[in-house]
Amino acid sequence: MWWQDLLWGIWNGLTAWIVLIVHVFGQWSEFPFYNTARAGNWYDFGFLLGMGSPVLGGLGARRSRR
Repeated sequence: MWWQDLLWGIWNGLTAWIVLIVHVFGQWSEFPFYNTARAGNWYDFGFLLGMGSPVLGGLGARRSRR
């Protein structure tokens, strides 16, 4: 179902920052950074939302302080 792909994409996008840092140090090789088995339009959209949400949240917080 499309909403499951979207939710998995958001979840994997949010946790991708942690997985990326762990991958840099050579650990956790059995967990992929991007789940190619779920690749599709809704998963990709959710992944981008999840990856971008910490960045966009930080930009919004910085603007409100000014």
